[in-house]
Amino acid sequence: MPEKIVDLEPSRNFIPERVRTVHIMGICGTAMAAMAGMLKERGFTVSGSDSQVYPPMSDFLKELGISPYSGYRAENLQHRPDLVIVGNVITRINPEAQALAASAIPYVSMPQALGHFFISSRRSLVLTGTHGKTTTSSMLASALHDLGADPTFMIGGILRTFNSNYRVGNGPYFVAEGDEYDTAFFDKVSKFLHYRPEVAVITSLEFDHADIFQDLAAIKDSFRKFVSLLPARGLIIANYDDDNVVEIIDRAPCPVQSYGTSTGCDWRLSQPSCSAGYSRFPLFFRDRPYADITLKYPGIHNCMNATATIAILHHLGFTPEDIVPTLHDFSGVKRRQEIRGVIDGITVIDDFAHHPTAVRETLKALRQVYSDKRLIAVFEPRTNTSRRAFFQQEYVSSFLHADLCLIREPDTTKIIEEHDRFSSARLASDLRDKKKQARSFSDTDSILDYLKNSVRTGDIIAILSNGGFDNIHERLLAMLRDRTVNHSIT
Repeated sequence: MPEKIVDLEPSRNFIPERVRTVHIMGICGTAMAAMAGMLKERGFTVSGSDSQVYPPMSDFLKELGISPYSGYRAENLQHRPDLVIVGNVITRINPEAQALAASAIPYVSMPQALGHFFISSRRSLVLTGTHGKTTTSSMLASALHDLGADPTFMIGGILRTFNSNYRVGNGPYFVAEGDEYDTAFFDKVSKFLHYRPEVAVITSLEFDHADIFQDLAAIKDSFRKFVSLLPARGLIIANYDDDNVVEIIDRAPCPVQSYGTSTGCDWRLSQPSCSAGYSRFPLFFRDRPYADITLKYPGIHNCMNATATIAILHHLGFTPEDIVPTLHDFSGVKRRQEIRGVIDGITVIDDFAHHPTAVRETLKALRQVYSDKRLIAVFEPRTNTSRRAFFQQEYVSSFLHADLCLIREPDTTKIIEEHDRFSSARLASDLRDKKKQARSFSDTDSILDYLKNSVRTGDIIAILSNGGFDNIHERLLAMLRDRTVNHSIT
């Protein structure tokens, strides 16, 4: 008979008064590795484990002086750490989780640890929403740094300014990307409920995370709980172009400032224009001119992100003269319209877009910048939501700004019932019905083979995925280099 599964004792879900050694289960995750780095900077001795330990995360941890255990085992806890941080990839039946349950060691989730060790002593600025939270939090963290505020942050993307997704500063502010995904197997609430917000941005609200939320109503409930955490002295900055956002702040316990393109918004951006990779727009605050803004990134979505950032900085006491140069100089986030290379006049762009709205806005922005070029969209449906049929029809309109769409079939056979699976072949067919060139592929190798024979000088190739996509970016660039060399020889 299988051994009995032991549950974690709820009374041990706390952080002891004296902690010197910390063990992190799931240490190779982006946020967990950032947590390891932050704790090391604070002087803690850190160990960790993960199912697979390999570059680049193993190299990153090695630079921190951490050699994680490869694989989850009971013996990984034999050194009896003072505290264990449990990642949300860990299940209750994980052998190391079972060893933790059988021990007397205190444990917490990553959001609980972040709140205790880093947020509690600072003013918490939390950026939330279905879209834009990574870019907006990165803009804010970079601006605060440029303005001498020395912020601490943890963000879901790599900021170019710091070549990192975290920083431990000595200033009064903590910038947190407020993720609505769940916390841990023993704490099935959204991560952002642990982030103690004083100022919050809500950029947008749509259905996502089908593996966690049953429907949009469930997501709204979680956001309402987040809104209720704001203190009376706090502030919510809300996108009033989004009706779902307006709905969930109807009982906000603090002041609310609206932003958007609509008449009546406290912060209103007007007539944004995009050319040569820049976005420009006049910004009004309560119908009075505030500043003319220029960004190095195209698209109305980036203009909206900048507006939310400006609203926070204004609330913190910075002037337009302080703020405008920091946004102009913002160097961006990796995997957000990131140009990975240009070979033989062919531009390869990497973007994290995966939700239909994000795909649409990304391709729309690239279409504006490269209006005279052929735009090729290469898409990998990888998230639990995008691999389901929920957005099957909505994706059709998302790709209409591309000239050619290449869509990989997701691997859904083991986890999703057949009737609920997203079909790349069907999406390609629907796009062809819209007079768009579109094809589906069973694997990444087939996409690369197709591109090798069809891509031409001047093309813009936008690769859209929230994962590694089988390293397609570097493989494509290598293929283009080889092709260029072979052409020159012949």
